Amino acid sequence: MAKKAPNPVDRYVGGRVRMRRMMLAMSQEKLGESLGLTFQQVQKYEKGTNRIGASRLQEISQILQVPVSFFFEDAPNVNTRSHGAQHAPSPAYVLDFLATSEGLALTKAFTRIKGPKLRRRIVDLVEEIAGVNETTGA
Repeated sequence: MAKKAPNPVDRYVGGRVRMRRMMLAMSQEKLGESLGLTFQQVQKYEKGTNRIGASRLQEISQILQVPVSFFFEDAPNVNTRSHGAQHAPSPAYVLDFLATSEGLALTKAFTRIKGPKLRRRIVDLVEEIAGVNETTGA
């Protein structure tokens, strides 16, 4: 029997939990202890494997010091019942990157750079290293 893939919204919310936990330099074990859960359960929440119930999400929001709405900001629109125009979901790779320790470290360091010209030069350098063509964006 094939394993069911996590719902995109569950993955997104879990990724936001992971990102915020990492921003606070909190371990999965510490978050789990605060919730009365094992770190393995926190891992399942963060991967979207297990859904987070409403009361649990409210508890997590209090521990991580953000409003519940934080976990849904820019979430993908996956309402398949609607026949109207749908908004394109934000690129998941951005959230995936920010949820890594490297992404978080880079973001924190970059936001501490005060000069806009220097920040632009760093972006230009990274794009050049990555081989991104500025006119096409690819």
